Amino acid sequence: MIVDARSACPINRALEMVGDQWSLLILRDIALWDRRSFRELLTKSDEGISAPVLSRRLTDLVTAGFLTKASAPRGKQGQYSLTELGLATIPVIVELARLGRAIAPDSEGPESIPTDLSEHIRALRLSHLGDAATP
Repeated sequence: MIVDARSACPINRALEMVGDQWSLLILRDIALWDRRSFRELLTKSDEGISAPVLSRRLTDLVTAGFLTKASAPRGKQGQYSLTELGLATIPVIVELARLGRAIAPDSEGPESIPTDLSEHIRALRLSHLGDAATP
């Protein structure tokens, strides 16, 4: 994550914040597959992210305001949740999935790309933001 913007271009700024491969895949795993703990994100992804890289990217995503991390009782792992800013990445992730399918029609996952994005985002908002969610 780049803290100081290199230019005033909004596309550049978005790429500076989440444009690396791992950040988008972490957001994908949380948004589309509800993998919310460090262990789930580390072990259930086919891409094979390393623990140090995952740790750094999660810290960056929390610092940048895309995720929050709920504390957990001793011995349990905290759960990551999407913020409103994190939820705003879902249409981009879905469009990347559609582009990937157009490039490689026989590619795998996500098995079902949400067709009603607004409903998917609404459900995630309730799940991730809880009482703070707005309809």
